Amino acid sequence: MLTEIGLISLGLAALLTLYALGAALAGTRRNDGERLIESARRAAVAAFLLLTVASLIVVRALVAGDFSLHYAWEVSSRSMSPFLRVTALWGGQAGSLLFWSWLMGGFIAVVLAREWTEDRALLPWVIVVTTGTLFFFEILVLFVSNPFVRLWENPATGEVLDKLFAPAGWVLFTAQDGQGLNPLLRHFGMIGHPPTTYLGFTGFVIPYAFAMAALITRKSASDSWIRFTRRWTLVAWAFLAVGLLLGGRWAYDVLGWGGYWGWDPVENAMLMPWLTATAFLHSVMIQERRGMLKVWNMVLIIVTYGLVIFGTFITRSGVIGSVHAFTKSALGPLFFVFIATTLIGSVYLLWRAWDTLKSENEIDSILSREGAFLLQNVLFLAVAFVTLWGTIFPMISELIVGDKITVGPPYFERVNMPLLLALVLLMGVAPLLAWRKQMVAKLGKAIWIPAALALGLTVLVAALGVRQPPALVGAWIISFSGLSTLLEYWRATRATQRAYGRGLPAALWQTVGRNRRRYGGYAVHLGIVLLALGVIGSKGYQQQAEAYLAPNQSMQAGAFTLKFEGLQQFMAPDDRQVTQATLGLYRGSQRLSTLTPHKDYFTASQQTSTIAGVRSTLSEDVYVLLAGWEGDNATFKVYVNPLVNWVWLGGILLTLGTLFAAWPAGSTQRRWSMVLSPAPSAAVEG
Repeated sequence: MLTEIGLISLGLAALLTLYALGAALAGTRRNDGERLIESARRAAVAAFLLLTVASLIVVRALVAGDFSLHYAWEVSSRSMSPFLRVTALWGGQAGSLLFWSWLMGGFIAVVLAREWTEDRALLPWVIVVTTGTLFFFEILVLFVSNPFVRLWENPATGEVLDKLFAPAGWVLFTAQDGQGLNPLLRHFGMIGHPPTTYLGFTGFVIPYAFAMAALITRKSASDSWIRFTRRWTLVAWAFLAVGLLLGGRWAYDVLGWGGYWGWDPVENAMLMPWLTATAFLHSVMIQERRGMLKVWNMVLIIVTYGLVIFGTFITRSGVIGSVHAFTKSALGPLFFVFIATTLIGSVYLLWRAWDTLKSENEIDSILSREGAFLLQNVLFLAVAFVTLWGTIFPMISELIVGDKITVGPPYFERVNMPLLLALVLLMGVAPLLAWRKQMVAKLGKAIWIPAALALGLTVLVAALGVRQPPALVGAWIISFSGLSTLLEYWRATRATQRAYGRGLPAALWQTVGRNRRRYGGYAVHLGIVLLALGVIGSKGYQQQAEAYLAPNQSMQAGAFTLKFEGLQQFMAPDDRQVTQATLGLYRGSQRLSTLTPHKDYFTASQQTSTIAGVRSTLSEDVYVLLAGWEGDNATFKVYVNPLVNWVWLGGILLTLGTLFAAWPAGSTQRRWSMVLSPAPSAAVEG
């Protein structure tokens, strides 16, 4: 019965979403269209509530072990913990699409529940764009990858089929147990990575909808849509950043190759919209302050949204192989049509409203904050384009020559690393530049202190044994950018101290509290500096070793010695057969730690997972893998990853800085209205 309720809820949600789209569109064409638009607004919120019901019913089936549901049989099992069964909602294609639709419906409901006063004219078109996108995903869930498909058995032959409705004469079949979640997904990184990534991807529908509404109503010259769009872009950008970091942590802990970023197609699909959204968040400040780059900002919103849909296409179509992606499905052609329709429609609306996007000013000098932001934008798009080209090249090569020719990490790193270092350098220079035009002498006065201090730190790095020129250049750039940002905090705090006579902590708190957006942004910059430090250390100076050892034999990895102390096998409570090695980690004669790398064999799904034994410090990780064994002997792979934990620390600081920058001040917090409240009397422009 619950399955039928879930399926009906899903179908009604799609019908209400379609109604909301049609009613909002009709409301723009009638003089008395306000009631239709309010009806559309309520229908969109009701659709989210119905999607919530459908999602909860799937979760209930996963937790309760209702293996008459094909999706529950596919991704859940009795040996899994209740928490893992809940996370199995996004562990397969059908459930993840429903989860995706639910998140998007939630974003839409929250946006439509706010008070619409000054930008009321945008409301119907925001409804049209958001519900049009949601309806597409609901159609995919209903007709292509439905989580309410059930298992049916032919009583005469014992044959079992998965279908939405029972064939004539067949009866419901309930399996004794399910296959269980893929072992690679049973990790906190993958528990958090898909939801945060989905929140980032689905969140970008809001700024895109506002941008399209502004173009349709020819209100794109106004800054009101920009103010609202910027905050939603920042929210989506932050979730996507967290998703990228959690995905990297998952790869580091579970995939067993000693790294966290391999320029995988699905990794790239998440990185590209993050890059273009970062460019938008920088350039939109120029539009707000000086009325410039209006066309450019529209293009960035369109490109970001297009890359989000493209990333979804890559993940779910199976057109490009990836450990992150789902298997091949019928979703690919539908996504391709949707991408083409969206881009063609967006470009048409941009062309139609081109005359409303004229800049109010021009860049006076490239040596200005506007000039630095524009150069940053170019670099962000260059990295995104290089990444896009490397990602789609296998598809293009297959179309042209019939074979998939892949490009590996060396291509991406050789081209992108100089661009990314240039971005980090600009990140340190831009805050020191004035708007409009910067006097060279004044810039030199502001820049020499962080530049000199960075040079001193670089000399120290060289004295510690790092002599490669690229590494020393990277060390100087990272030091300069970090010190430049810290000095901005120091100068502003000292000015507050002098003005108000407060102590240093109180002055710092008052300084950052008065301008959360600026100093939260600086905290994000510092997070990126730490992240860049971790990337350079772990990518450029990783040490590897491999050895076949008998018990009590040792191997060397960099400055460390590892002594193999024994191998044991046992059954874990969740139906895992564990083969675990024990090694002592030494530096010289000092024992630092005991490491226990292991391989887990999941008997239900007949899959294996390799878990590293890791000793982590701020200076490096010693990362040990059990590669194989024969009797009491075993083969080990060891990676020494310098500074890798600064990647995660930088990610945490980046997240906290984003939250601080996005958190609204008490006097400017938006008030939210009940969707079912009476419609305002103001007429809707359309």
